[in-house]
Amino acid sequence: MSEITLTAEVGRTTGSSFTRRLRREGKIPGVIYGHGHDPVSVAIEAPALRVALNGESGTNQLLELNTGTEKYLVLAKVLQRHPVRGTLQHVDFQITSRDETVTVDVPVTVIGDAVDVRHADGAVDQQLFSISVSARPGAIPTGLELDISAMVLGDILRVADLVLPAGVVAETDAETAIAVAHVGRTSGDLGEAAAVEAETEAGGEAAAGAGEPSES
Repeated sequence: MSEITLTAEVGRTTGSSFTRRLRREGKIPGVIYGHGHDPVSVAIEAPALRVALNGESGTNQLLELNTGTEKYLVLAKVLQRHPVRGTLQHVDFQITSRDETVTVDVPVTVIGDAVDVRHADGAVDQQLFSISVSARPGAIPTGLELDISAMVLGDILRVADLVLPAGVVAETDAETAIAVAHVGRTSGDLGEAAAVEAETEAGGEAAAGAGEPSES
């Protein structure tokens, strides 16, 4: 993974009023920390930061923040968003290096067609949409895929069933379920409706029998 270089303004004044002014100017406040460095308050142009973090690698994108006097290789570790609008409000950038191992969350996508499940009127539910992995920054995958094509009713695919790239280790428990094949709700609903109908018919027949005169 190659890094994206962004310009980081240093020496910004902290405090809520100054932070609001930065946002009105189209900038995102943040702090750079880690590797024994004193925290550095910075401001990043909002459009450039959004483009960087909305690419293929998402928030796991490796960034180089250039302050003019220093360059920091970082990952965006904590993103604070507006509770209503969802816009980015603040970012904590953690200093890293290409040789160290970091832990990040990576999305999991289910692929394929579980034909046997579908023909049995079943369904496959995805229960887990991301897992935690450890890897060097350059080896972090943009995402992981899990093929459900061979699943049959009752099957469960777990974290252990994922094929991980070289140098990537899953930190999420290997037994955690990702995809579960089960009887479809439609089939269950139809079965329940049939049972109710049969019970109703049986009740009607019993009532009709009770109303008939007995032969003496």
